[in-house]
Amino acid sequence: IGRTVARVREAVVSTQSTGMMDSRGLIVKTRTDLSEHKIHFAKDMASTKSLEEVVKTIKPTALIGASATPNTFTKPIIEEMTRNNERPIIFALSNPTSKSECTADEAYTWSNNKAVFASGSPFPRYDKNGAVFEPGQGNNAYIFPAVALGVMCCGSIRIPDDLFLTAAEALSELVSEKDLAVGRVYPRLSDIKEISVHVSVAVIKRCYELNLATVLPMPDDLETFVRSQLYSSDYESFIPTTYEYPK
Repeated sequence: IGRTVARVREAVVSTQSTGMMDSRGLIVKTRTDLSEHKIHFAKDMASTKSLEEVVKTIKPTALIGASATPNTFTKPIIEEMTRNNERPIIFALSNPTSKSECTADEAYTWSNNKAVFASGSPFPRYDKNGAVFEPGQGNNAYIFPAVALGVMCCGSIRIPDDLFLTAAEALSELVSEKDLAVGRVYPRLSDIKEISVHVSVAVIKRCYELNLATVLPMPDDLETFVRSQLYSSDYESFIPTTYEYPK
């Protein structure tokens, strides 16, 4: 995962390497209804509303769903993804689970247990045909709060895209071999506080490297600095100490 992020950082990724669909179909250059932010991703190919047709034509390595439309990633689509990729990436990120583009069970079953799966909301453990997976959540809770914390701690004057790549790379460092062994490509969400500290420290370091930070000089111990800024719900008791009156 870290190597993937590094490759993204080192390369200027062409928008033509990404196919996007909206409620009206594939975003292509011949469409006249595209808003400005979609024009950059318009592909030079025939218009279609069929995701299956797009998968067959473009042969993507990953499907990322944010449509809030269930049953979008169908069996034929995932089977086609599996024919084109040794480990197809299937990220059904819509919330809640009732809106997910497919379930974890469907992704694993239809791909013959080859899918690299993540979802926006949690799915139960998968245990079939000798394969055991514990699908992870691809949730923005891993990134946005940590980036915000880092930016606020160091007083960054801007929030460039580079900080989000930095956060993604830092997050990938926390994925253990144990996680990968059960098909989980994100660390456990239950560890979110420690994850946020780790990611925030990386973001702060990057802010200083880019000369964006205004808190000077840079603290010697960034982790301690970040922890000192965290909100804590632990309070001393406001109930006065009482003693049993002697009889």
